[in-house]
Amino acid sequence: MPKQKTKKSIQKRVRLTKNGHLKRSKAYRSHLLSHKNGKRRRHLRKPGLVEGAIEKNYKLALHG
Repeated sequence: MPKQKTKKSIQKRVRLTKNGHLKRSKAYRSHLLSHKNGKRRRHLRKPGLVEGAIEKNYKLALHG
């Protein structure tokens, strides 16, 4: 049986942390920032973590 390929779309969107969690960037940060206040934009800068069952699916897609 051949090895499963990595899903490149997932690989570009998340990074594996030292503890084995998946780090992602937050949504709503790409455009239309002028009407969002500074506190909101500042919080969107910080990375988020992938949660729950989605994390399991993403890890399968990354490592096969």
